[in-house]
Amino acid sequence: MVLREATRMVGVVPNAAYRHFADRDELLAAVCAAAMRELADRMAAGVARVRGRHGDPDAARLRLGAIGTAYLEFAREEPGLFATAFALPQQHAYGAPDDGTGPDRTPLGQLRTALDELVDAGVLHQQRRDGIEYPIWSAVHGLAVLTGPGPLRDIPDATRHHLEELTFTFIGEGLT
Repeated sequence: MVLREATRMVGVVPNAAYRHFADRDELLAAVCAAAMRELADRMAAGVARVRGRHGDPDAARLRLGAIGTAYLEFAREEPGLFATAFALPQQHAYGAPDDGTGPDRTPLGQLRTALDELVDAGVLHQQRRDGIEYPIWSAVHGLAVLTGPGPLRDIPDATRHHLEELTFTFIGEGLT
């Protein structure tokens, strides 16, 4: 991200940004955090649309799918924000533990919650739960990059949709 380009896009002179941010890194950190919040909001909205009680195996699977779908849609619809979201190490924004004030609404926290529900539903065995969020995140993130700015960016929508279905099937079969 180039500060001059960002300020041009919002219609201000480059020096105006420094009235609000100490430097480029502080501005970039703020944009990363905003992008993560947007991604988290989209994931939460997708999960909220899934009907079914907590612990129902079908509903739990659908909630995990809603998280992955929201992730891929965000990457496709907001490629700049998606790229910027991962421009800095964001342990505090993406993987911060629950601070005790409520559910962990970070994207990674929501993924973990969905996986914990799969354990409660008997879909995922407890002994396989520890750390499985990372291979799942890797698969979905990898597809987002491949079909976004990567080598598969120009594939037809039907092919992209098929690859998404294959990825979700692969993940689902890996849970059992």
